[in-house]
Amino acid sequence: MAERKKLKATVRSGIGKGASRSVRREGSIPGVIYGGGDAAEPITLEFRELNKLIYAGHFLTTIFDIEIDGATQRVIPRDYQLDRVKDKPLHVDFLRLKPGAMLRVEIPIHFQNTETCPGVKKGGTLNMVRHAVQMKVPADNIPEALLADLSALEINEPLHISALPMPEGCSLIERDRDFTIANIVPPVAVVEDPAAAAAAAAKGGKGKGKAAPKPAAAAAAPAAKAKK
Repeated sequence: MAERKKLKATVRSGIGKGASRSVRREGSIPGVIYGGGDAAEPITLEFRELNKLIYAGHFLTTIFDIEIDGATQRVIPRDYQLDRVKDKPLHVDFLRLKPGAMLRVEIPIHFQNTETCPGVKKGGTLNMVRHAVQMKVPADNIPEALLADLSALEINEPLHISALPMPEGCSLIERDRDFTIANIVPPVAVVEDPAAAAAAAAKGGKGKGKAAPKPAAAAAAPAAKAKK
């Protein structure tokens, strides 16, 4: 299950681009909490803490308990914007989570037992077709990853999504086909072109071996001089 983390925020009085720019000038990040049947609530978050959480990874699949003026709300990030030049967070959207809520999230795939995979041991290479999949999951039980076992995969053999165990209460969004998530690519064999090899051999032999005979006219010159 994905880890739950705590985050502190304060209520933001102003809304709109001007108010957001003012919050950023003060070294904070504007955000909003919405959903769950309640009105949207503008908030302000501490820049350093939020920036660290975003770049730590798995931000969009992490549940947060946000404390605002002494009250706590359970939320999950739905989106965030980064500065195109400086890659710093500019705004964050959070979704309220009510008891029994279901979420649509992207879950990463972790590949296991690569070192014991028969296809890899024979010289093949793991080709990861999918790194993550879209899933519908309970808000109280968001899986950290789907586990793909490679311990029996041979060269040219595909691994389909149906081979992965699904966490309890979770389902795939894309259920109309059994798509491939990985396969083992055979080793590349280097085939030498016979014509190219012959040309290279001929080029390499040029200038080697016995010296070429002199022209007949040049060889006859000394003999003609001797008769005079």
